[in-house]
Amino acid sequence: MKKKFILIVFLLSVICNSQDVIIMKNGDEIQSKVSEINIEQIKYKKFDSPDGPVYIIPKSDVLLIQYENGEKDIFTNKEPEVSNIESPSNEDLFSLGERDASKYYKGYRGAGTGTLITSLVSPLIGLIPAISTSSTQPKIENLNYPNEELFKNSQYYEGYTKKAKKIKQGRVWMNWGIAFGVNLVAVLFLLSSAY
Repeated sequence: MKKKFILIVFLLSVICNSQDVIIMKNGDEIQSKVSEINIEQIKYKKFDSPDGPVYIIPKSDVLLIQYENGEKDIFTNKEPEVSNIESPSNEDLFSLGERDASKYYKGYRGAGTGTLITSLVSPLIGLIPAISTSSTQPKIENLNYPNEELFKNSQYYEGYTKKAKKIKQGRVWMNWGIAFGVNLVAVLFLLSSAY
């Protein structure tokens, strides 16, 4: 009886481990047999349906694949380098600059915080830093651009800096508006409590 139990456990472990497990970034696990991995996608068949259709998922959605032999492939989302882009157009570089600014530019925090604090004291006085900081370009050292070579391209630079300035303006004026709203509520509260 003991030998049969050990044999059953061994066979179950062989069956369970003879599959590939695709682990998605959202936590889902897919029991599969991976047939192909290329630059953008992964092709597989469901483990319980080896004669079924081939499924395709974006590689960017996959965290890792654990193969039946115990090996693993871990996938990361790295932005392609410029050398991987075949002669991008000026419009593509401008758009890439805008996307990168949305992702990497966080240099507005000083201007936004200064405007918020000053505007909490007085919204009229807060207009001074709001106007002055929102009308100036972000400093180069605050841009936090991801690629030095791309940043040297005029179209990428223009897209990145224009988007960064819009982000900075939006944050500065949002903080001024928050401070104005806080002051307005405080005044209304004081007026209502006076009566």
